[in-house]
Amino acid sequence: MHRKQILFFDLDGTLTDSAPGILNSVTYALEKMGIPVEDRRALYRFIGPPLLDSFRDYYGMDSKRAEQAVAFYREYFSAGGLFENSVYEGIPSLLADLRAAGKTLAVATSKPEVFTHRILERFDLAKYFDFIGAATLDESRNQKHQVVAHTLALCGHPPLDSVVMVGDRHHDVEGARVNGLETVGVLYGFGDRAELEQAGAAAIAETVADLRKILLG
Repeated sequence: MHRKQILFFDLDGTLTDSAPGILNSVTYALEKMGIPVEDRRALYRFIGPPLLDSFRDYYGMDSKRAEQAVAFYREYFSAGGLFENSVYEGIPSLLADLRAAGKTLAVATSKPEVFTHRILERFDLAKYFDFIGAATLDESRNQKHQVVAHTLALCGHPPLDSVVMVGDRHHDVEGARVNGLETVGVLYGFGDRAELEQAGAAAIAETVADLRKILLG
């Protein structure tokens, strides 16, 4: 993997621990929809997949109610939930060293562009990335494979064997594979080894230090 020249990074669970803001936003949305939250641990499954899908799949909402739930989520998230977040220890130095080694870095996240840019700027991570690929607010580009395809286009459609995806959930692995990319799965985020192995991750890093070894050799 250390020979890969272009590195795509997921955001939530890979660069930052976004759990507090996401869980608080989902809780807010569900309560506004009249759905009590009895176990916040069950809300971790919202981290990674598109919100619209999650509200439909996990709470049986039809499209109209799911869209309203997403609107409530974003109401809380945009007002401050996006900053209830922290950068994983070791990530800034890893990104700096990857750039120093001549790597091209990109973000490929299912989080909407407007929030992605705000988060990266707030936590001083934007300076490390050459390209930022993200989802759209209107849900026209919200699936991971769509985001990865968009990010490849931003990079000028490089040879696929020069690119690797780094992410913590099966959606990252599957979205990359649809586009012909390998994935390094990370275990310090929100997925687990079984999930990543079953999805077909080419390599797995337990820690940021392990990720450094995989990407830099």
